[in-house]
Amino acid sequence: MTAKEPYSYVVLRYIHDVLTGEFVNVGLVMVVPDRSVILTKSRKTFGRIKSVFPDLDSDAYKGAIDAIDRGMKSVQRSVKNEGLFKDRKTASDYARIALPLDDSSLQWSQVGAGLTDDPQQTFDQLYQRFVSKYDRASDRRRSDDDVWRPVVAKLKEHGVDLELEPKRIQGKTDAVEFRHAWKNGRWHVYEPLSFDLSDADNIKDKARRWLGHLSAVKVGTTEDVQVHFIVGGPLNSSLMPAYHNAVEILRQVPFDNRVFDEGQIEDFVNQIEDDVRHHEGLARL
Repeated sequence: MTAKEPYSYVVLRYIHDVLTGEFVNVGLVMVVPDRSVILTKSRKTFGRIKSVFPDLDSDAYKGAIDAIDRGMKSVQRSVKNEGLFKDRKTASDYARIALPLDDSSLQWSQVGAGLTDDPQQTFDQLYQRFVSKYDRASDRRRSDDDVWRPVVAKLKEHGVDLELEPKRIQGKTDAVEFRHAWKNGRWHVYEPLSFDLSDADNIKDKARRWLGHLSAVKVGTTEDVQVHFIVGGPLNSSLMPAYHNAVEILRQVPFDNRVFDEGQIEDFVNQIEDDVRHHEGLARL
């Protein structure tokens, strides 16, 4: 069993109005002297602070936080190189090297202390408790267009001059329209799909709808089509199993198809480029 060792910490506070004393916690410094460990983290974004104090001077806040971060990195280097832990200072002592006690809007709290057998875990728990506890995740989810946008940029970067057009594939009883398509003997159609959805059922249902739709279109179509999907996964890591399941569902689409994860965007664009260069080569013959 790992022995527990003493630690100390201080919280960095942004005090918006010195007269009222209203503040928001924006950073944390923790020191474990017996392990020569000093951990520090501060809030780089200020959305939550703006929601509390709408008249926040964003540039001034960012400049002050950046200065403290630089100061704390300098302290960490000194601790590592010069063995300053021999002095048995507290987190407050080290923090005030980076930000001395003054009358600015950023202030250190009183020092706290405890025992830990896992400094990083304890630090993360303290940061969640004091700084990020009331943060709200963004409600915005990535759209299909968000998945497609990097493809356009990458094609331009590769110098691929390709005019894409909408293409409607008609079957016996149903049809589907792709927004991005071109033809070189056969139709190449591209569909960006974002699976950054709220739950596992929604993710799999979106893939099932595409499978069902294209299965219906396949019946009776006379078009020679290769379908390419470029897909984006959920930001919530717990939904990744559903995302992988959705990818496998798309691979069952009854057309010649390719499915690329957005992390494979280079491979995706390389294939488009190869198809275009091949087409251009044939056209010159």
